[in-house]
Amino acid sequence: MPRSRFASLFYPVAVLMVSMASIQSGASLAKSLFPVLGAQGVTAMRLTFAAIILLVLLRPWRQPIARKSWASLLAYGITLGGMNLMFYMALRTVPLGVAVALEFTGPLAVALYFSRKALDFLWIAIAVFGLWLLLPIGNLGQGVDPTGAALALAAGVCWGLYIIFGQRAGSDHGTQGAALGVTIAAVFIAPIGIVHAGTALLDLHLLPALLGVAVLSSALPYTLEMVALTRLPARTFGTLMSIEPAFGALSGLIFLGEQLTFLQWLAIAAIIVASVGTTLSSQPAQPVLNAPAPD
Repeated sequence: MPRSRFASLFYPVAVLMVSMASIQSGASLAKSLFPVLGAQGVTAMRLTFAAIILLVLLRPWRQPIARKSWASLLAYGITLGGMNLMFYMALRTVPLGVAVALEFTGPLAVALYFSRKALDFLWIAIAVFGLWLLLPIGNLGQGVDPTGAALALAAGVCWGLYIIFGQRAGSDHGTQGAALGVTIAAVFIAPIGIVHAGTALLDLHLLPALLGVAVLSSALPYTLEMVALTRLPARTFGTLMSIEPAFGALSGLIFLGEQLTFLQWLAIAAIIVASVGTTLSSQPAQPVLNAPAPD
């Protein structure tokens, strides 16, 4: 195969696969720290380290920020922080793959909201079927904790808002907005983590693991996704990102030993199909279904 063809097709796809594996591996590592710091403490430290890394790499202070832009930046950062916090809190009682699938309904809802095609009713029906299998409704949903499921869905709501506000912030400031958004999220979540974990946050023995979470969940995938975005059409990018719930389920199985039932795998597959279908039938002007989000 010619080198140019490999670079234009397989390389960005491979980069995106590594990015998704990195994000979900970071989530697995984060979950292993919950007994020590709690979900709140891990979220605070992950965002703090990620903010430091992005501030050093991107140096957003080099360009002035217009006063009118701060509203969208603040909304972007707060929704980003809320998304991370509620997702990690959901992981306390919900398997990683299930939590990712439930959270995915946020960007899926945004994409469906902006679409006007009759075919999208099919994707809505498939997504609802997947949710029906996952949520604690009747006998089929008894294996999923209702509080954890609600937190994962709330994280999905934040993800949807994150896409909307992130597009506004990104259109004005690009990667500078990303660095500022993560910093705002860290400032917003840090007090919650400090109150919950207290002096445990100062344990230097946890520093390598926390840095690992920040790199695997934020710095590395963010960089890799930017590489993929410059080499793949937005529709192809969104379609490939739609398989992330499967990466979450596999990561939970490999690193955390989380066994899912057949119905849970079926539900995850249904949400993936709905996400892929929505992406493929979307209009170019529609918001990208799965904008990079540091889960």
